[in-house]
Amino acid sequence: MTDTLTTPKDLSRLIAVLRSEERAVAHVGIFDLNAFFRERRVRIDSLETVFGEGGTFVNVLPRWDSGEVLYYPGPFVGEPVAIDLGSCRPYPYEDNAVLLIADYCGPSRRLSPRELLRTQVQRAGDLGFAVRAAFEFEFFVLDESGETLRDSGFAVGRRFAPENHCWAGESAAVYAEFIATLERDLTAGGIAPLSLGAELGPGCFEITLKDTDAVHAADDAALLKLFTKSSCRRLGKTASFMAQMSADSAGLSGHLHVSLVDLQTGEPVFADPVLEDGMSARFRSFIAGVLRLAPEGLAFSHHTVNAYRRHSHGNWAPRVASWAVQDYAAGIRVVPKPAQHCRMEYRLPGADTNPYMTLAFVLGAGLDGIEYGHKLPAPLPAGAGPDSVVVKGEPLPHSLYEASTRLAASTDCRRLFGDSFVDYLVAASSHESEATRRYVSDLERQRYLEIV
Repeated sequence: MTDTLTTPKDLSRLIAVLRSEERAVAHVGIFDLNAFFRERRVRIDSLETVFGEGGTFVNVLPRWDSGEVLYYPGPFVGEPVAIDLGSCRPYPYEDNAVLLIADYCGPSRRLSPRELLRTQVQRAGDLGFAVRAAFEFEFFVLDESGETLRDSGFAVGRRFAPENHCWAGESAAVYAEFIATLERDLTAGGIAPLSLGAELGPGCFEITLKDTDAVHAADDAALLKLFTKSSCRRLGKTASFMAQMSADSAGLSGHLHVSLVDLQTGEPVFADPVLEDGMSARFRSFIAGVLRLAPEGLAFSHHTVNAYRRHSHGNWAPRVASWAVQDYAAGIRVVPKPAQHCRMEYRLPGADTNPYMTLAFVLGAGLDGIEYGHKLPAPLPAGAGPDSVVVKGEPLPHSLYEASTRLAASTDCRRLFGDSFVDYLVAASSHESEATRRYVSDLERQRYLEIV
């Protein structure tokens, strides 16, 4: 594991800087398995007392589900935590406040998705690579407050921008104030949107982020969700990143862009203009590694029951692990030009994905492909659509239960990510699957109640 510990002396220096900037408050939190930010609001004058030497955070966060029900064994105690000093950024909703990301540095460290990513970034560095990454997320906005949403039993309810169409110029004009407010809040929180605008269907928007180093990219992605949901709540609305919010809604994606840079030369590792499609041999092996492990490692990016509903007919969600150059129907889209920005786009995840685990998986599997020289299979045939299943190879799991079963049996995922984290993710996925197994939908009653 990489060293993320913060010494009291280092924290003291940060506090001195924050005081010189007249900062008064710090929001210090840990991201859980769902990339949900669990924080404590601390006065700067008390920051060293709470999170300095001897500072702890109760270790239930890796051990409870989205309903805050415990499912993973204890003991349940206060564990030492450390603040990542490099994570400090402005907090957009409170004057003179900052946000800091922390993590456990006791036994729960091995269960941390952020630490999992840091380990893979260190592995890339040991191989001579720096990692560049960026996420893009689609999300729905409902014209519902938290109160009205609960009163309706979480029905989809009223859509914000109900007349919206994909990339509609009219939506950009009509909802310019909403879009500008959201962009302002993101920017105030240290997040740099590359684009922000309307997407497919009523109430659907998309945010694309600028590329940066791997951990920073995942931080930006996780905080993008926090700030987007918070800003919408402050406006009396609800933002949803569910992969499939309803049967008549478009699926929401959470795509990941990844590239490698040679640490010695500063040149892009994935580009080679002399070779076919401008793809270097290492790029081809990197993609081959990801494709090889995607079926058995899908739980890293698909850790909710709902995530698998998005991979249905007509949803522009790939149903097999595939690749192609500049093809939006493929599971991996290769973007070869310009050479300086040659990259892959991992198009399998939905918007509900945990960015730390998704990026850690892609890095781990891709670097494995480079180290072992895995050969890239044939690309998605020309003209194949997003529902194509004509690609050779193993199909993707169709459910969280299947994904957890395949992950449990994966010797390669255990080798790359460690037994501790794999067993933890399997336990979390199995629990989440079981928690929803007895739920009966209105559609099932409609189809079967009078017939069977």
